[in-house]
Amino acid sequence: MIRHAAPSDLPAISGIYEAILDRDERGPVYTNWQRGKYPTVDHARTALEAGTLYVGEDDGVLWGVVNLNGEQLPEYSDIPWAIPAEPDQVGVIHTLCIHPDQSGKGLARRMVAFCEEEFRRQGKTVIRLDTWEGNLPANRLYPSLGYQYAGAAEFFFMGFVREILNCYEKAL
Repeated sequence: MIRHAAPSDLPAISGIYEAILDRDERGPVYTNWQRGKYPTVDHARTALEAGTLYVGEDDGVLWGVVNLNGEQLPEYSDIPWAIPAEPDQVGVIHTLCIHPDQSGKGLARRMVAFCEEEFRRQGKTVIRLDTWEGNLPANRLYPSLGYQYAGAAEFFFMGFVREILNCYEKAL
């Protein structure tokens, strides 16, 4: 099941972030995240308080987390989006992650399908997202689900790391 996150989920959400960071330290590296800077339990708490944080859970075990809102990063203005939309029509997927121990089970596809349904329910007409250019699984996943590559740009992510992010979009 995928549902709104609850305050009691924060330790498990933090555990998912830490497991991803641990995996990246051993390789292969799929994120440009930095321990203690992003993502943190404080980022999750902020999204939880905004009502935009969702978790995937089966049999009482959290396997994934995502933040869904309409916040487009400033660098999105540098992307030649092909699908026209007013800002209030755009849903943005942020920090979609699956616990590394659960990878390969189709859970990311399941989470993306949920994101699409949730944004349709909210009346959005397009989804946009970004992912680090080195995140090979994500850069394969989104096109396989019908997302169109819209371009890449250098982002000054969270004010601490400069990185090239690939941007994708899909009409709903």
